Amino acid sequence: MKLSTSDLSELAELAISAASEAGHMIARSRPKDVHHKVGGASLASQVVTEIDRRSEDIIVNVLRPTVEHFELGLLTEEQHDDGSRLTADYFWSIDPLDGTLPFIEGLAGYAVSVALVGRDGTPWIGVVHDPVEGTVLHAVRGIGAFRDRARWPTESQSKREILSVFADRSFVANDNHDVVVKALDLMALDMGLAGFRILTSGGAVMNACMVLGQPPACYFKYPGLTGGGSLWDFAATACLFHEVGAVATDIHGGALDLNRADSSFMNHHGVLFATDESVAERIQTLRLS
Repeated sequence: MKLSTSDLSELAELAISAASEAGHMIARSRPKDVHHKVGGASLASQVVTEIDRRSEDIIVNVLRPTVEHFELGLLTEEQHDDGSRLTADYFWSIDPLDGTLPFIEGLAGYAVSVALVGRDGTPWIGVVHDPVEGTVLHAVRGIGAFRDRARWPTESQSKREILSVFADRSFVANDNHDVVVKALDLMALDMGLAGFRILTSGGAVMNACMVLGQPPACYFKYPGLTGGGSLWDFAATACLFHEVGAVATDIHGGALDLNRADSSFMNHHGVLFATDESVAERIQTLRLS
């Protein structure tokens, strides 16, 4: 079943409603109980709160009728992967609260993320709700990207004097940290910039969104780590990046494998989000030895 432009617009509106309702609930909430689940190697991938689950319930309740009507699959962070994403032509990919760790700490950097992904891994709809700012970013493939319903970006953004590098907190503890920092320093100099800065406060979704707001910038995860982020961490923002002409690929420049059959993790090829091809190409060729 191929979805029409009208179908995609209808589904995008429902995804915006679902993400916004969940985001407003999160904005009014504080976690009472923090639990741990089986996940990646980092603490951020293992913590979960009752707010994560309430947010997921809100989103699934709004989108459930579309699953039946449009014969969609469903993949959510807090529910078992039933494999429907591998047989349906499209599936919802839902992260009800990305950045649970900053949420627990009362810091910015968390968001609700809802995406519609094709069976081949193509992101068709991406919706991000930032509960801290109350902002909604959304994109529909071939139609454009929007910020609070206004077309976005409205004009070219002025570039900064330094390179902004967004990374997970696990980046600091990585064995290659010092080598990567040295390589990034050389990269910034090669670009004619005054230097670079590393920001590690947000979850994957907000890290990617922040990249788009602070050119030149990037967010990347190397392959091989346990976990390495999941499909739902990158699907919505990949759609946003596509519609604004930015880069969202694996670490080698290939297409993001957003419907990986053997796992929901993205650690096999890594991820790379960048404001432009020049930044992306330099990250792909960093000398790390």
